[in-house]
Amino acid sequence: MSSKFPLSPISHQLCRSSSRFLNTATTPRFCSPVSYPYLIGSSSQLRAHHPLISFAVTKDSLLHDLGATGAVLGGAYALVLTFESLTKRNVVSQRLSRKLVHILSGLLFVLSWPIFSASEEARYFAALVPLVNCVKLVVNGLSASPNSTLIKSVTREGRPEELLRGPLFYVLALLVSAVFFWRDSPIGMISLAMMCGGDGIADVMGRKFGSQKIPYNPRKSIAGSISMFIFGFFVSIGLLYFYSSIGYLHMNWETTFTKVAIVSMVATLVESLPITDQLDDNVSVPLATILVAYVSFGY
Repeated sequence: MSSKFPLSPISHQLCRSSSRFLNTATTPRFCSPVSYPYLIGSSSQLRAHHPLISFAVTKDSLLHDLGATGAVLGGAYALVLTFESLTKRNVVSQRLSRKLVHILSGLLFVLSWPIFSASEEARYFAALVPLVNCVKLVVNGLSASPNSTLIKSVTREGRPEELLRGPLFYVLALLVSAVFFWRDSPIGMISLAMMCGGDGIADVMGRKFGSQKIPYNPRKSIAGSISMFIFGFFVSIGLLYFYSSIGYLHMNWETTFTKVAIVSMVATLVESLPITDQLDDNVSVPLATILVAYVSFGY
């Protein structure tokens, strides 16, 4: 009698795709090694020993990832248009609209990763989303007649050259996290949680409640730094829990809370330093987070 075992996300994708190819029944929750021997091992082994099935799976994954890329690009565009509309109707201020786009676009990008396929190339399709935005920022930043809607949505002072600084660094951080860390590593998730969630909320709360400034940096407030630590910590934990619950991460929760707290504290301290004129927060915060998270989690 063959034993049953629960499917990992990758095995489930392969089992489901191969079931369609072989005209078998709907994929069960548990897959038998006897019924599906080619699912045991890596996807590279599957391609080497079962080229026909591999072709079917690869083609299915390609179409899947192309569709996911289009959906995420459309969602990102819709997000910007939504806040542009809210700004025009005076529902939110332009400054708050810009910060909400900063917070939501990166976090929604991270949360979209599970809709991509289980293929090894899926991360590159996801990275196309920030890459397209990167090209758009560069073109508009260097253009004589840039897109005014884009400038209003993501810049502080409404100058085209601003697109080549903070906003460009922001989308590059998204791209790096997708390509190098992806959904089976906590490092990229925590990095984007601190840059998008933590740093974004720090500016919002700092402007509203930031009358008491940090002694070594009068441009930053104590309220903003406290908000960054708390919000960045909880967003990080939320993302790790979400990816653990769907099987991409396996966290030791006895130590994870402490590690995330340490990473959040270091990122908050880096953000509070008076180095903004020399090094943009969209560079310093994700870089510091990646380094400390790498040491803490050992991925």
